[in-house]
Amino acid sequence: TLPFFPGARPCIPKDFGHGSVVCVCNATYCDTLDPLVLPAPGSYIKYESSKAGKRLERSEGRFQRSLRPPGLLLTLNISTLYQHVKGFGGSLSDAAAMNILKLSQPAQDNLLRSYFSESGIEYNLIRVPMACSDFSVRPYSYDDVPDDYELKHFRLADEDVKMKV
Repeated sequence: TLPFFPGARPCIPKDFGHGSVVCVCNATYCDTLDPLVLPAPGSYIKYESSKAGKRLERSEGRFQRSLRPPGLLLTLNISTLYQHVKGFGGSLSDAAAMNILKLSQPAQDNLLRSYFSESGIEYNLIRVPMACSDFSVRPYSYDDVPDDYELKHFRLADEDVKMKV
């Protein structure tokens, strides 16, 4: 059983130079967020990250009712909906899968928990590229035989079988 960490755990920054900082996630530690709670009507919650060191820093605010804003005006009409949001997520490329598989099992568990669990950012969707992408370690397709319109030579690549399926 994997432990559940209630409440937020701060980012332990690791500097990769040139202003590139990431949060450490390893076999014993990953940063987390407090569970998400809907804000009260008329208010909002903002999470901000920056090169200056903010990592999902939480702040709260209230929407203004004034029609004379000091700068940018954002108008929300909550009575009109244009689309339904099915969820949030990211892409799982060959490169991402290779890097995840190089981690120890506890580090993999922590990393996946930080993305998909209630103690993480709660992703519920993943996009998996078909064949290679710009994040693959080599170019490949599923059928390199010219004029094979019946796809008699269609085959999944090792990367797909071992890392995506």
